[in-house]
Amino acid sequence: MNTQPMGLLVMAYGTPHSLDEVLPYYTDIRHGRPPSDEQLADLIRRYEAIGGVSPLTDITRRQAEGLAQLLNADGGRPVRLYQGMKHTSPFIPDAVARMYEDGITEAIAIVLAPHYSTMSIETYHQQVRETAARLGGPSFRYVRQWHMEPRFLDALADRVQEALARCREPQHAMVVFSAHSLPARILEMNDPYVEQLHESGDTIAKRLDLHHYMYAWQSAGRTREPWLGPDILDVLRDLKEEGYSEVVSCSQGFVADHLEVLYDIDIEAQARARELGLHLVRTRQMNDDPAFLAALRDAVRRAEREAELIDP
Repeated sequence: MNTQPMGLLVMAYGTPHSLDEVLPYYTDIRHGRPPSDEQLADLIRRYEAIGGVSPLTDITRRQAEGLAQLLNADGGRPVRLYQGMKHTSPFIPDAVARMYEDGITEAIAIVLAPHYSTMSIETYHQQVRETAARLGGPSFRYVRQWHMEPRFLDALADRVQEALARCREPQHAMVVFSAHSLPARILEMNDPYVEQLHESGDTIAKRLDLHHYMYAWQSAGRTREPWLGPDILDVLRDLKEEGYSEVVSCSQGFVADHLEVLYDIDIEAQARARELGLHLVRTRQMNDDPAFLAALRDAVRRAEREAELIDP
């Protein structure tokens, strides 16, 4: 067995570390175009509503460190941990540069999002490839998706079951599996995102023998082009009209408590549910649950065995 440590690059979307960082964060998301005063004020208001700062930075750190600890304790090839964020520091190119400076020659990259899309996961991988090519290293294996890892599905099923147990009549509650919306043009690109979301959701529904479940989208970008729908806020209205009184929200595309969960579901969707007279229950996020970290470990070891090592 190769005992030379391989790099482990754990990537996530990132979040402002303070309200003062919301402007540069939003500008980075918009590819260098600053938001309008109205757009900036709205995003700051959302962060203020969840306490001023998202817990995502701390949760991502715990997830990454927990994953590295598991990998370094399982008898396999040891790893050296690096973290890279897409829109805030530490940025992905900086993390790859540190790997190169530290003499790392082989590494594995994983994004803390289970489902693959050319418009999401692939953009992280592209930053890694471009930086490694410019520097001349390291060589990378990529975890493309991990939505069907058995331990991840176990943890997701447990959370749906827990949420249903909090319903007054769980057998009549509608389970809504949601994920971050993307521009609708991905449907014309043979992109696997929607199919993968249905694949994991259908697996959970079959395992739990769910008779009432569906899919929705959330957190769509505020651009002129159409995004995937229906939005979960519209779905809640439709479910009320169809006679449902209880809804379980499972944001299966997210694995941490952050703005899209703490505001979009816990505040915005809950407010809509109260307005409609619906009982809305949200599933717990994965965060740094040991069972979830074990799923990530499995995904990394699988990529180590099966994924192509791509030279810079």
